[in-house]
Amino acid sequence: MIVTTTDGVEGRRIKAYLGIVSADVVMGTNVFRDFFASVRDVVGGRAAAYEKVFADAKQQALADLAARALELGADAVIGVDLDYEIIGGDKRTLLMVSANGTAVRLG
Repeated sequence: MIVTTTDGVEGRRIKAYLGIVSADVVMGTNVFRDFFASVRDVVGGRAAAYEKVFADAKQQALADLAARALELGADAVIGVDLDYEIIGGDKRTLLMVSANGTAVRLG
């Protein structure tokens, strides 16, 4: 399965547009990660624990997107867009990653 942000696949013709596919992944954070991230905010540096949550959520959203496209008989998903959203407040923070694209069959 080819998953790309471009509007086509170089060297391949789009034979059929199968529709828009989307996937949303919501992942929770935990109190320890939040605490250490707040320490990093004060002393500086990268928050590796949060970076891992973002990376995991992005990979899961892209995998779900590809699976939904495959169900439609697609060879590729083009025009992929990733959106991130933080849900929650002080007590519970959730990260939502949305992936959207167009499922296509290539010729």
